[in-house]
Amino acid sequence: MNDRIPVRPDVYPTFSEMEQLLQTLAREYPTLCELYSIGQSHRGRDLWMMEITNRETGPGDDKPGFYIDACTHAEEVLGTTVALETIRYLVENYGDDDFVSLLLDETVFYILPRVNPDGAEFCLTQGMQWVGNGRYLPGEEQPAPGFYFADVNGDGVVAQMRQEDPNGEWRISEEDPRLMVQREPHEYGGTYYRLFPEGRIRDFDGVETRHPRPRDGNINRNYPANWLPENRQYGAGELPLSEPETAAICRFVLDHPNIAGAQCYHTNGGLILRPFMDKSDAHFPGEDKRIFEAIGRVGADMTGYHLMSVYEGFTTDKDKPRSGTSMEWMYEQLGFPCFSTELWDAYSAAGIKREDFLPGEERSEERELQVLKWADEQEDPTGYLDWTPFDHPELGPVEIGGWNRLYTFRNPPASYVPELALQNLKFTLVHAAAAPRLKIEDVEVTPVEGSVYRISAVIANAGYLPTNLTQMAIREERAESVKVSVSGEGIEPVIGDGTVDLGHLSGRSDRVAIWSPFGQQWGSPRKKAEWVVTAPKDADIMLRAATPRAGADERLILLTDM
Repeated sequence: MNDRIPVRPDVYPTFSEMEQLLQTLAREYPTLCELYSIGQSHRGRDLWMMEITNRETGPGDDKPGFYIDACTHAEEVLGTTVALETIRYLVENYGDDDFVSLLLDETVFYILPRVNPDGAEFCLTQGMQWVGNGRYLPGEEQPAPGFYFADVNGDGVVAQMRQEDPNGEWRISEEDPRLMVQREPHEYGGTYYRLFPEGRIRDFDGVETRHPRPRDGNINRNYPANWLPENRQYGAGELPLSEPETAAICRFVLDHPNIAGAQCYHTNGGLILRPFMDKSDAHFPGEDKRIFEAIGRVGADMTGYHLMSVYEGFTTDKDKPRSGTSMEWMYEQLGFPCFSTELWDAYSAAGIKREDFLPGEERSEERELQVLKWADEQEDPTGYLDWTPFDHPELGPVEIGGWNRLYTFRNPPASYVPELALQNLKFTLVHAAAAPRLKIEDVEVTPVEGSVYRISAVIANAGYLPTNLTQMAIREERAESVKVSVSGEGIEPVIGDGTVDLGHLSGRSDRVAIWSPFGQQWGSPRKKAEWVVTAPKDADIMLRAATPRAGADERLILLTDM
């Protein structure tokens, strides 16, 4: 039996290691951090949420919120690391970095580092290349006759198996005997192989090696937006939100109407993905596409990743688009901008320039050789495992080896992580900084007669995005307007209840060019609110401007100072 392949807990922590780190950060930075569980996984692991803001400048609920999650797919553990580094970067740089300090003074971050703690644990501790969300244990996810994933040789990696077969689809590369390449359509007369994932075959009849789909699903097909049943969308689950992880996330997001943007971390392609998932860009209402492009281009410049629509650039079969994803739920039903970043691309790391990012693309021998050369050059060269003979319980003599996909194509070697994490978390902070921000300006109090006063205040949006965030939010009736109120002991409005509804305030995103009657028409980033009130001469009058996604601002007026 081979030695087990080492796992880097300092880079890819197990659940308990992640939990301990979060608890330590919350303990060390109590004025900035609050750690709490928003629910539990199938197997009882907490879904830990870290809330980060400077509470001395106000509660999180009164600030624009930014939501981050990671590791929706079990094998994409790099996302957890980037989310943890985001937490660390924010708390360690507060007070020393002006940009971070401004963000935490005026924004609240909600960071969920591991959406799928059960599945990730199976990958990290058992070397699984793919599992769902832990509803079933490895092996249980495929009860039907046929193949299921398993570490049959006990080396801690679920790799690949090859077996000689004159009708096989694969042959050994002439350039490197470790590499398997596909047999040409016209090719005969050589030594050929069948190539399988490493695993077992239930109820094997000695002939047929069936590969039925496992029943453990895909969390990112279980959200309520455009959900389709399992027969039309693999991994969708029995019903929308049937999985405890998605149900907990949706409940949390709905309970926090101040969330003004989101970032979801995945790990396949080196891409910044934006809506739509199931339709062309022609379906964007208003200026929403331009907003996604403007923010996303900043991220593309910072990371070197390609910015693209999931449907236009990342969907192989347009008749079978993805559905039931968190990004389409957040944007199409709640109306706030969300990006999904595919954090890692082994081909780019190996120096291969890619134009086609469609999943399932054929990999040429030339490309595979270049990636193999790169994998051999790493500090911990465990990306490709030498082929080792093994007597398989069902198949008989096979060889086990090939790509260790968990630490090549899904997650990078440790040396890549620091720079990758820093680039991506900085883009996330840029996105968070684009949120609308309400400010009370130019307050005037004018005595009218006796105890009657006229009060006026200018309310401004100091942010990039409008207070409604997107036109989709207006269309879906998720855009709460800006309301300004006057209150205090003994304060009585002469007319109305003391609350003025200003509608929405535009942001800088409105003004991308010099004004033209033929171009986009500008909205107003500043509006005036006015009241006539009766008040005692020594009264304290509180003005409050608020809308959940742009936060709140307050101004205390002391009539004794007038």
